[in-house]
Amino acid sequence: MGIFNRHYERPGPGVRKDEPKKKGLRRFFEIFLLEFLSLVKLNILFCLSALPSAALFVFGLFGTGGTLMILLSVPAAFPIGGAITSCVFCIVKMLRDDPGYAFYEFWRKFKENVLQSAVPGIFYTAFVYIQLYFWIGMSVGEIEISFGTMTLLIVSATFFEMIIPYVFLQTAYVALKNPAIMKNSVLIAIKNAPKSFCGMILGRSFWIASLLFFPLSMWWAPFLLMFGFTLSWLINLMWIWPAADGIFSIDKALKAVQLQKTEDILPIFTSREPPEKHILGNRRR
Repeated sequence: MGIFNRHYERPGPGVRKDEPKKKGLRRFFEIFLLEFLSLVKLNILFCLSALPSAALFVFGLFGTGGTLMILLSVPAAFPIGGAITSCVFCIVKMLRDDPGYAFYEFWRKFKENVLQSAVPGIFYTAFVYIQLYFWIGMSVGEIEISFGTMTLLIVSATFFEMIIPYVFLQTAYVALKNPAIMKNSVLIAIKNAPKSFCGMILGRSFWIASLLFFPLSMWWAPFLLMFGFTLSWLINLMWIWPAADGIFSIDKALKAVQLQKTEDILPIFTSREPPEKHILGNRRR
């Protein structure tokens, strides 16, 4: 019955127990190759969560319905915040080498955070739609804007995309209300501006290229639907996770909980509450 008793934490063949963890590109490709199927699963789950809102926006932008469809796409984004939070949580588990099942972890965190992350998710989606509306309109020649407006769009998108990953990262791990999370996110993004900026630029690079070369970029749309979102978040989180973990000591706290569990003798059918927010509830910045 080995399939039901897999030793996920056992080092693989040829891997020394004390071997230092890879960094940079080597670490990225290691996670990407080992967790490829999980990244695809998470990406599909996110796309399904965002499909109603995205479909309304696309129909309003390119088809029938116009402004009404675009307006309806904003409240339809209700589940998007929960989906992003769940994906961020699962990808951080990959960064921490914490074994788990992508499908189970996604839905567990989605049900736990969908209400709290609804407002940030709707706000983020509306911001992205506004950006897409102007940039796509400019690329097809239907909208003409001044240099000042273009500069405002670029600056606002840059600053917003530097902040938003910290919002969903805290929602997944820290028991704080949205105003405190937003305040923390702004402060952390500014304090760690170089890492936040690099994570944003590298993580969004292929999305930026898709906009710049639209509609020629439509040929790689299937690849984006397969792992585009999770790949973007993986790159971004590799840059910003150390900053967030350094402030909230998330990894240290979770390892303490895991160590405690291994020392306790528990009945085989004992329910175990997820420790993430319970242990970090009092860490307020």
